[in-house]
Amino acid sequence: MADEYKAKLVETKQAWARAGRLLTGRSGEHGVDRLPPGQRLVQNWPVLDLGIQPDIPKADWTLTVTGLVKTELSLDWDAFAAEPQVEMLSDIHCVTQWSRYDNRWTGVTTRHLAGMAGVSETATHVLLSSYDGYTTNLRLADFLDEDCLLAHSHDGDPITREHGGPVRLVVPRYYFWKSPKWLKRIEFASADKPGFWEDRGYHNVGDPWLEQRYG
Repeated sequence: MADEYKAKLVETKQAWARAGRLLTGRSGEHGVDRLPPGQRLVQNWPVLDLGIQPDIPKADWTLTVTGLVKTELSLDWDAFAAEPQVEMLSDIHCVTQWSRYDNRWTGVTTRHLAGMAGVSETATHVLLSSYDGYTTNLRLADFLDEDCLLAHSHDGDPITREHGGPVRLVVPRYYFWKSPKWLKRIEFASADKPGFWEDRGYHNVGDPWLEQRYG
């Protein structure tokens, strides 16, 4: 049933991408309006996934950091929780046209993690993989934005399984498909590699203020 649901969802979203569905054509100066063009504000937190929600106990969770780094990392939950924790407030913008304001995240900043690994000067991109097999890609500079973090809590509570717990990435400046749930692996690379949705018609960058929904 999960595989059938996933196949139907992928087929539907690929059709949307081919048709350019959801594009509004509305314009606004990038970064000025809090609500990007074509978005509607919601109070709840909708759940979107590929029909698979892996159940990963904290005792079994491990994050691998590899690629163009001086020191490869393999962090279990205790090691991750022992790193400096921060709290950040940011908005969510989903490609399916909803936005949610003032999400309070707790976790470890991407800058801190990159510093631990010692990212090579030749790295230009970050390739991200999740426990459900999902992948996506980011430019290194965007991954290292000051408001990006590996979050384990949302609004004071542990992130639930349905929303990507125990740890998910949060990249506020882009549509939320660029913030993978159930984060498993971070690879620093010298070349870009489109991920799951990018290979299926989604934009390679995903800036909501520019309506970069589809490539």
